Amino acid sequence: MELRHPFIFIILLISISLLIFFSKKKTIKFQNGTKIANTSFIRKNEYFQQLLKKYNLLKKIILTSAIISIFISIILLSRPNKIETRNQKEYNRDIFLCMDISSSVDELNMELIENLKETITSLKNERFGISIFNTSSVTLVPLTDDYEYVIKTLDEIKNSIKVNNPILYDNTPLDENYLYSKSYIRSGTLEGSETRGSSLIGDGLASCIFNFSNLEEDRTRIIIFSTDNDLAGTPIVTLNKASQISKDKNIKVFGVGTTIMKNTDRTNFKKAVELTGGKFYDQNKSSVKNIISDIEKTSKSLLEKNTNTTKTDTPELFFIILVLTSTIFIILSKQVIK
Repeated sequence: MELRHPFIFIILLISISLLIFFSKKKTIKFQNGTKIANTSFIRKNEYFQQLLKKYNLLKKIILTSAIISIFISIILLSRPNKIETRNQKEYNRDIFLCMDISSSVDELNMELIENLKETITSLKNERFGISIFNTSSVTLVPLTDDYEYVIKTLDEIKNSIKVNNPILYDNTPLDENYLYSKSYIRSGTLEGSETRGSSLIGDGLASCIFNFSNLEEDRTRIIIFSTDNDLAGTPIVTLNKASQISKDKNIKVFGVGTTIMKNTDRTNFKKAVELTGGKFYDQNKSSVKNIISDIEKTSKSLLEKNTNTTKTDTPELFFIILVLTSTIFIILSKQVIK
């Protein structure tokens, strides 16, 4: 226990001590009242002696309770408190959803979105991010634990996929947000498509890797990667090179391929994700659930947050003592007066 205002305790204690010292006078016997002779008989009386003992005992208890009450009151004015130092620790993962948003992956991405929305609502401490790519990569959500924002972004992607693929989703109503939704997954992702082509898988993965913060720190990092691995251009970084970078950075890639993947593309994609220590999944009803289950099996990294020191007032015990001593003082004082 410590006192929040120890100077109050010291000042009041000294002041009361000095006040008692200077106010104390020498008592003179028989200073007031009438002198009574021949009181020895009364003093020797057994009943009188019992009353005198009782009186002296009560007086001592009253004096003690008064002193304790004053002392406790001074402590309460000084605000007793306890200091707690907490070293906050959290275990978490950093997870990025990296989506190939070319139209051939729309069905897979829609399935991913629906299943991930349910999973994200149950996350605790994990940070989640979203990156989409075609020719170029765009980070829609940097790593965050604002899960409401993540789910809102997934809904935006879902609406944009529907608007841009009327063949599969012809029942999508047109509204005032039609143009916004249509450009949502296209803006930025088709930069340079005239010269570089589209579906640059390696560039998409490499860009997502460097969206993780503080790559030099030992953290659990995971990428959920959806694509058909159907390269239609000239990438800066090949898929194999991006996978090697991911392995070097200790980032596991859990890849999901579409049902219409070519066998060669499927084989190459599977080798690439397994190189990182991750796993490949074919698109089916349980693929996303299997991904989530396998991610849960990966270890979480320890995050040590700032050490917090808090001061909490602890007047309860002293207040109880003060009430008890004050009650004793009042009750016994009445007994003495009687």
